[in-house]
Amino acid sequence: MNKHILAGIVLVISIFISCTKTEAPAPYGPVPTENQMRWQEMEYYTFVHFSLNTYTDQSWGFGNEDISLFNPTELDCRQWARICKEAGMKGIIITAKHHSGFCLWPSEYTEYSVKNAPWKNGKGDVVRELADACEEFGLKLGIYVSPWDRNHPDYGKPEYITYFRNQIRELLTNYGPIFEIWFDGANGGTGYYGGANEDRKIDRTTYYDWQPTYKMIRELQPDIVIWNDGGDRADLRWVGTEEGYVGETNWSLLNDTGEVEWGMLHFGHENGNAWVPAEVNTSIRPEWFYHPAEDDKVKSVPKLMETYYNSIGRNATLLLNFPVMPNGLIHPGDEKAALEMAKAVKESFAVNLAENSKAEASNVRGNAGKFNALKAIDGNSETCWATDDSITSASLTIELGKPALINRFMVQEFIRLGQRVKEFNVEAFVEGDWKEICRGTTIGNKRILRFPSVEATKVRLNITASKSCPVISNIGIYNAPVFLNAPSITRSQPGDISISTNDIGPVFYYTLDGSEPNPQSTLYSGPFQADGKVEVRAIAYDPASGKSSPVGVEKFDISKKGWKIEGVTDENAILILDGNTSTTWHQRDKKMPVDLIVALGEKYNVCGFRYLSDQSRWSSGIITHYRFYVSEDNKNWKLVSEGEFSNIKNNLSLQVRDFAPLRARYFKLRALKNASDDDVAGYAEVDIITD
Repeated sequence: MNKHILAGIVLVISIFISCTKTEAPAPYGPVPTENQMRWQEMEYYTFVHFSLNTYTDQSWGFGNEDISLFNPTELDCRQWARICKEAGMKGIIITAKHHSGFCLWPSEYTEYSVKNAPWKNGKGDVVRELADACEEFGLKLGIYVSPWDRNHPDYGKPEYITYFRNQIRELLTNYGPIFEIWFDGANGGTGYYGGANEDRKIDRTTYYDWQPTYKMIRELQPDIVIWNDGGDRADLRWVGTEEGYVGETNWSLLNDTGEVEWGMLHFGHENGNAWVPAEVNTSIRPEWFYHPAEDDKVKSVPKLMETYYNSIGRNATLLLNFPVMPNGLIHPGDEKAALEMAKAVKESFAVNLAENSKAEASNVRGNAGKFNALKAIDGNSETCWATDDSITSASLTIELGKPALINRFMVQEFIRLGQRVKEFNVEAFVEGDWKEICRGTTIGNKRILRFPSVEATKVRLNITASKSCPVISNIGIYNAPVFLNAPSITRSQPGDISISTNDIGPVFYYTLDGSEPNPQSTLYSGPFQADGKVEVRAIAYDPASGKSSPVGVEKFDISKKGWKIEGVTDENAILILDGNTSTTWHQRDKKMPVDLIVALGEKYNVCGFRYLSDQSRWSSGIITHYRFYVSEDNKNWKLVSEGEFSNIKNNLSLQVRDFAPLRARYFKLRALKNASDDDVAGYAEVDIITD
């Protein structure tokens, strides 16, 4: 028997030591290992992305970047660790080797590492400095090492796997305990490959031969968890997006072999035969590596709180990324946002109104003193309310003692015995009647539901469907502060500015002169005209609480009022110019390469362009490789930009490319390749930048 499973069984027995075997609920289905339990209880930890990409302003390096660029003169891993500790994070995962192949440690197996960089005269070791900082600040250390290597000459050949495993062995042998190892899913493509400059393909289902690698990893680091999205099942799974959320339904189960469709990654598998919980990975900025142009695009506290609720609050963990600056430090703006998020989380869950209240359940397992309703509100994660084996629907009522405002409900299953609950709802006793305030599907390790504030004297959890008798370890009821999202600002093709938000109830104030908006600024009453270049700043304001959102900022270039798409008869093509990111158009009638030609109506000095792909989860036609041309007459074209939109399949953020200004009346975006390797080119929005 696997020692981790054995340890879990021993712990379950010890928790219920006072119970007879017939009284304690038996495990149902797959259960987590001790390694997975330790990881799940961490809840929140960070990525740190830092490499040669940081110095070239790229998302992915090609493997030919000059090592001499790497010289972080102010590198301070203690700063990283301090910020993470103060932000409530429990560990740090470092990109020890990204796709470029450059190593942040002095690997003996390649010259493409810090040992040949000017930083510390080749004597530096970023991984060692981070390991020491983590130990000092009481954080756990994790390692990211990319399976894809755009520098190594043997990538795609069997010899590379030996090299890859040797590097893993170095990282897991020389830096102390490692809590998680992270293998990126990007595989094969164009690269330097030791000077070959070619496109290499691999079969991701067989090439890496993961099982011997996993065996080696677990021998070197018995307490580790492995993240991978390949067919060979690891301990943890990706959720199918880097946007910061997992499905509202989220089973911690998958089948233990075979490829996994996006839906399974996002929602899990209700009847899976292996415990493979979800980790939500996202960045505090749009991209993973540092880009100066994103200094004003750090996620706001309301946006980060959305991520918190959609990850930790949906039975997952949260891996939030810091892109380190070229000097080797985390940007002050990133630090500020992370610490403000930590403050918001603390304030939201400071007072659990359920603790020390009265509670009763519709059914209690065996001896009422051992599994009664009070065990779900005693603040002890190792006790639980459980029902008899035959009961798969039940309710638990909590008396708050006096009327109280509430807007958050948290519930946890005792997952050491498996994940069971399929559906539930929550009711509040308001003015003498029960009123449903929220409902959910799966629970797992932790589920947090949000709802409009109500004043209640009692709250009732109704489990309406469960795979086996429910086992609930913890319930929390809270009145969290209001956090408003920065409003969304859009402009239609005719030039109408619209301001909106997902929040309920706020009004908007805006400015057009660059000043900060406040409740004395112009009140938004509906769409208004703002043609030409304009910067709109807006806030959402809640009159009831007097609270304002962060400022939403949108800079618009020349209006698209006179723009036309050339050579296209499909009337839906105009959707790519309408300013609405949720509307899309797809070119399907041509073979790659596919050209999109737009007439601007007048001549402008064009110095860049923007491309936004289809934003839906089931999107198609995501352009990955492109060429961009400009022309004055729609006949003579000048190539002004070409390349790839790195990682766009997983991060559907706006792609911006700049170039030297040229006079143009037309532009042409040529799609060379898409993420699906078919002939569809998809667009949500296309725009230009003028000087």
